[in-house]
Amino acid sequence: MKCLVTGGAGFVGSHVALSLLDAGHEVTILDDLSTGYREAVPAQADFHQVDLGDAQATRNVVESQDWDAVLHFAALSLVGHSMQKPYYYLGRNTQTSLNLIEACATSGVKRFVFSSTAALFGGEDRTPPIADDAEIDPGSPYGESKFFIERALVWADRIHGMHHACLRYFNAAGADPQGRSGEAHQPETHLIPLAIDAVLGRRPGLKLFGNDYPTRDGTCVRDYIHVTDLADAHIRAIGQLGDRSVTYNLGNGRGFTNLEVIESVGRVAGRPVPWEWAPRREGDPSVLVADSSRIRRETGWTPRYAELDQIVETAFRWREAHPHGFSAPA
Repeated sequence: MKCLVTGGAGFVGSHVALSLLDAGHEVTILDDLSTGYREAVPAQADFHQVDLGDAQATRNVVESQDWDAVLHFAALSLVGHSMQKPYYYLGRNTQTSLNLIEACATSGVKRFVFSSTAALFGGEDRTPPIADDAEIDPGSPYGESKFFIERALVWADRIHGMHHACLRYFNAAGADPQGRSGEAHQPETHLIPLAIDAVLGRRPGLKLFGNDYPTRDGTCVRDYIHVTDLADAHIRAIGQLGDRSVTYNLGNGRGFTNLEVIESVGRVAGRPVPWEWAPRREGDPSVLVADSSRIRRETGWTPRYAELDQIVETAFRWREAHPHGFSAPA
């Protein structure tokens, strides 16, 4: 296939690009490098530095080839930041996506894969696991923006026949097992890379937010899915778009507490992670675990890196080998 990947210089997008290339597909990446890294773009992929906010530039790339599939990862993605700048997140994520969706739909693209989020379910505690058809109740402007985009894709299907797969990730984690890419955000907000940096002495001791949740050890429970397993799910989802659109929740189907993550990082590193308790953060649900039975049943997908130590080990190896992420500090 000829695949256009937006946000392919970011964490998930770069890993999906690698998996597409490994499977023999042609990949073109479109990214404005506002949060991604040029070094994360695979050498075998074509690259266009384009801001999706520029509708004409976006259209020029979309119309340059006949794409078998478009995969859309580019977005602002910090939940906390979206609470501080709600209208910026709602406007930016929605408008850039509408520019892309309109260009694809009117240019005859028939298969579109959208990087959605479990933040659609973040408005209140849910009884796990969370199914694909669970009630939508975003707990942040970030989650709300993703729901707007899902709805826009429904209309692109009805009006233009562009079938879509909305893939709602829970917690993407880990790194390419071959060491070609990994997780590097500025600022970093995810627990696993923060814990790894703490145990490597690259940051002060970690803070764990809250120890009074109704869970087995009092800390939040999250469903971590290895980014390479996530990439495999994207490729399988493309194959479902011949005559319909689909929505899938993507996770391990298992929940790990924050304390269990800290312990896993310590086991992999061979020394304990320095950490301390901190008060709860507003809006953190007690438990978020995915019911991924639909994508397993319909595509045969199953996580290959299902154990927490496997996920952490790939992340640790990449982060240890790349002390400054993709780019050396200025």
